Amino acid sequence: MSSLPSDLRYTKDHEWLRLEKDGTATIGITDHAQAALGDVTFVDLPKVGATFAEHAVFGTVESVKAASDLYCPVAGTIVGVNAELNGSPDLVNREPYTGAWMIRIKLDNAAAAQALLTADQYKQLL
Repeated sequence: MSSLPSDLRYTKDHEWLRLEKDGTATIGITDHAQAALGDVTFVDLPKVGATFAEHAVFGTVESVKAASDLYCPVAGTIVGVNAELNGSPDLVNREPYTGAWMIRIKLDNAAAAQALLTADQYKQLL
């Protein structure tokens, strides 16, 4: 297992969240999740402006093994989507914590991110 970035928060569903300086959050899936999926072939993401409740499905990731739902770790409104994943879904396998971010969200409640798992707590979960 690769090292987990300590500046991120994690979910039991294997998503990560990074709080940005502008008050938004960037969300993707963990290295553990992409490894379990195998070669990612397609990522279906929402449109900017869509709103999601905490733990609502915001998209899907398909691989040679399976299709998996993506769960929103916090409630909020989508303010950005990584369009690069449309043409290069394999970025999820190569750069799960950097180039393969999936959505940026304006949080309904910024404190909700603090309830997510720390890197150490996520390691214990794994």
